[in-house]
Amino acid sequence: MPQIFHRSANTLSKVSLVGALLLAGGLLALIMVIGGSSYVTRANEYVEQPIQFSHRHHVGDDGIDCRYCHTSVETSAFAGIPPTKTCMNCHSQIWATSPILEPVRASFRDDTALRWVRVHDLPDFTYFNHSIHVKKGVGCETCHGRVDEMPLTFQANSLQMQWCLDCHRAPEQFLRPREEITTMGYRPSEPQAVLGQRLAKMYAVQTQTSCSTCHR
Repeated sequence: MPQIFHRSANTLSKVSLVGALLLAGGLLALIMVIGGSSYVTRANEYVEQPIQFSHRHHVGDDGIDCRYCHTSVETSAFAGIPPTKTCMNCHSQIWATSPILEPVRASFRDDTALRWVRVHDLPDFTYFNHSIHVKKGVGCETCHGRVDEMPLTFQANSLQMQWCLDCHRAPEQFLRPREEITTMGYRPSEPQAVLGQRLAKMYAVQTQTSCSTCHR
């Protein structure tokens, strides 16, 4: 019986199979790269606010502690959005007639809250508690980035599950003393591996990777 296919068909079929596998792998890798990119996560994008508040000025230049505005960060799941009264504590006297601050003055006069747009907005199915992270020695900068260098606030990290798990699997790599929680540009006085292990024991920090930790 004559041979139907040329001998090269064997080679062609093998090359086709390898090519299909490589293409599928490449597409999967591309999807993963795009899924973690700032285009999808919206990281490093400035968010329009009713007032273009500058953390760089208030934190970096004026040295205002994070907890002055975010008053509940140590005791609540939410860091807290400062009421207009907090702004007016200073701005009733400083830049009191500045046109850019008129929405703040109007908010205070009319007793209506400013509509701030949340920058770090986790999905509704994700539970996050600020107070427990602060108590365990996770600094503001670790998640929110160098806000003291941000003229306008943006999301500094992806906020994706893998990013959270990197810390939850090895928390000792990210811990700092509680008194340094709000310090921007913090640098440990000893190797982080040594400091982290000691703080993890002192603050009773454990790896938390079960689904129910964040999905309740």
